[in-house]
Amino acid sequence: MNKILLAMTLLFSIHAENLKEITLSGDKGARVTGEAWSSAELKDKVYVLFYVDPDEKDLNNHVSDALKKEKFDLSKYGSVAIINMAATWKPNFAIQSALEDKQKEFPDTIYVRDMDKHVLKAWGLKDDSSNVLLFDKSGKNIYKILGKATDAQVAELIKLTKENL
Repeated sequence: MNKILLAMTLLFSIHAENLKEITLSGDKGARVTGEAWSSAELKDKVYVLFYVDPDEKDLNNHVSDALKKEKFDLSKYGSVAIINMAATWKPNFAIQSALEDKQKEFPDTIYVRDMDKHVLKAWGLKDDSSNVLLFDKSGKNIYKILGKATDAQVAELIKLTKENL
């Protein structure tokens, strides 16, 4: 049994990845409130981060619905939604207004605007899509879904979230 746990730990740690630290401020983007956002904030809790093209905002609703059903302890779990502003034809003011409404509706989620695909490029995400990333408490990326999540990927995301709380 100990050998199995050791093998699983080694396998799991191989998949943990330190992604390039990104800060969005000014012309690069920022929180919906206008304050700078940094990926360095993704620690001390388990974080699920959605990186989304506004035109594909519903692609992974089943993932966020599954996460909501779990009712994770918000002292140990957080969520971030980064909007890929350069991936849409929609005007920025309309997206900003929708995000402000979302921020009011879901105050525990951090909403961020990426004006020119800075996060997408630095982290190798899928453009014109919806991406889901899971970060452990140390800020390492431990799971990544590029595009529409399968049922198996959603189950794995939930499992890993629980294991890392």
